[in-house]
Amino acid sequence: MGAADDLPWSKQEFEAELRAKGKRYHIYHPFHIAMNSGKFTKEQVQGWVYNRFYYQISIPVKDAAVLANMPDRDQRRKWIQRIIDHDGIEGQEGGIEAWLRLAEACGLKRDDVTSLRYVLPGVRFAVDAYVNFARRAPWQEAACSSLTELFAPEIHQKRLENWPQHYPWIDAEGYAYFRKRLSEARRDVEHGLQITLEYFKTRAEQERALGILQFKLDVLWSMLDAMQINYGIGATKYV
Repeated sequence: MGAADDLPWSKQEFEAELRAKGKRYHIYHPFHIAMNSGKFTKEQVQGWVYNRFYYQISIPVKDAAVLANMPDRDQRRKWIQRIIDHDGIEGQEGGIEAWLRLAEACGLKRDDVTSLRYVLPGVRFAVDAYVNFARRAPWQEAACSSLTELFAPEIHQKRLENWPQHYPWIDAEGYAYFRKRLSEARRDVEHGLQITLEYFKTRAEQERALGILQFKLDVLWSMLDAMQINYGIGATKYV
């Protein structure tokens, strides 16, 4: 490795490297491709919605851990909005409630979803690993791990475009969560990207940031691995 390879990327180059990680986003997982292509049975769609709920309720816990590690009031004022987005406030329900309504629109019972009794071990393990990372890592590294939001608007938009035609049995009111996250994810990523570009300055630190983002991508990918093993794809059940 030459000396040039040790030089830090410019902020523009660094951002480009972060965005290039999108090719590993779980939108390209075979399970998600099949789901978004209308190949899923009702049970498989329900299985994804059910297991993904564990991720949804863990996100504000993760963000509270990040918040607890933030010494800067101005940063906390921005970050706390993420918790509000998911937990909601009085008179304004958040993303968790919206996800429960999606579950009901898919024919699931609310009590079954909130009980978490059927969450797959692989999903639980992956999500817990992410929350534990956020608790223990420097808050800037935890913020960096949130940058999968760079790629989230596309995945939500595709669900809004494809699901109504592929899964007409889902009540359209259930899609409110996806619409809500289109704007929230874009706002959140601006803050997370600003933190990352300013904190990771040396080439070694920038490479570390790419590794952190890859870890989060692996969390999302592993969740779908577990679901694919349990639910399969389409009419064929994988065991």
